[in-house]
Amino acid sequence: MKYRIAAWATLGFGVAAGWALYALATTPPAMTFSDPIMILVRLTCPIALVTSYPLKLSWVLLANAATYALLGLIVETLRRQLGRPK
Repeated sequence: MKYRIAAWATLGFGVAAGWALYALATTPPAMTFSDPIMILVRLTCPIALVTSYPLKLSWVLLANAATYALLGLIVETLRRQLGRPK
């Protein structure tokens, strides 16, 4: 189970890194709040909802990895509990 949770955390890290690379690759201004893509960013990267505090990229990557790891822990625990034959 710990490998699955690590995979969830890796996925979260990758999602945040992907959005960071997308923001760097687009022409300025990249990903403003009026941009329609921000809806998808906020859904896949929950730390993007905290817009009032400037965060370094490394903290965003770690926070998203931790969020996905917590989500993975919940999903894997439910999967294990619901998948048991009674």
